[in-house]
Amino acid sequence: MMNRHDDGIRHHLAVPGLLLAMVLWGSSFVALKIAFRAYDPMVVIFGRMAVASICFLLFGRWILTSMPVRWGDLKYILVMALCEPCLYYLFEAHAIERTTASQAGMITAMFPILVALAAGWLLKERVGPWTWLGSLIAAAGVCWLTFESEPSASAPDPALGNFLEFLAMICAAGYTVTLKRLTRSYSPFFLTAMQAFAGSVFYLPLVFLPSTRLPLKFEMTSGMAIIYLGAVISLGAYGLFNFGVKHISASRASAYVNLIPVFSVIMGWMLLDEALTGTQYVAALLIMAGVYMAQRRRSRAGVP
Repeated sequence: MMNRHDDGIRHHLAVPGLLLAMVLWGSSFVALKIAFRAYDPMVVIFGRMAVASICFLLFGRWILTSMPVRWGDLKYILVMALCEPCLYYLFEAHAIERTTASQAGMITAMFPILVALAAGWLLKERVGPWTWLGSLIAAAGVCWLTFESEPSASAPDPALGNFLEFLAMICAAGYTVTLKRLTRSYSPFFLTAMQAFAGSVFYLPLVFLPSTRLPLKFEMTSGMAIIYLGAVISLGAYGLFNFGVKHISASRASAYVNLIPVFSVIMGWMLLDEALTGTQYVAALLIMAGVYMAQRRRSRAGVP
């Protein structure tokens, strides 16, 4: 009885947890832009992974020792970590260098649809015609948003940047599908710790590549942005999202990602003085309409 009651409480906590995770993720695009002002992208990403790993070592040792990894699950943990944070951050870092935080945030609207398609392919879940139609409409909106993008000082190559952000969303979809399988056996924060440690190991050699500009001094604003990305985003946002995926379906959890574009556009406008053009706002509405159509029809069809 207590277990059922506790499960009910966790289920209700999953929703506010996901909402907070989306607010934090929306702010991450702005934090990345600020961090990139002074530091090389590889330095920023390794820094955030290292900060998150240190936080787990200092405050979460019990998480690491309480859950031994079964050999059969190791390959899924490796796939999860390869998708995100390894490849995901690699694509997103170069995307944020080339496009605006607002446009990158809008591309994330494709994520719920990509999760549905990945679940249909890998988990053999049924993907109905309305999901495919919504996917095509949202993809058309992404292409329109990209074609209407003009280069600027803060977004020197928005077309390439938006494409790289789309590749990051493909990695995020693979991560979510794999994560759902792993949450049956492991706690959300254990899996978050595995991501942080894997990311640190993956990005450490990239810091010493000849193309990476190593920092010569500590720049306070960009440095604090890196600490925020590691301690709050990599630790908090991922922990909350992983908690949500554990207690509600992956498709329902991924639907909350539709809120990230809203938060990223608002924060990009408030903190970076970014703005979409009138035509880009229409393209953004087309993306959201396609996502809504796919999600709405799936829920009416009884897909969890």
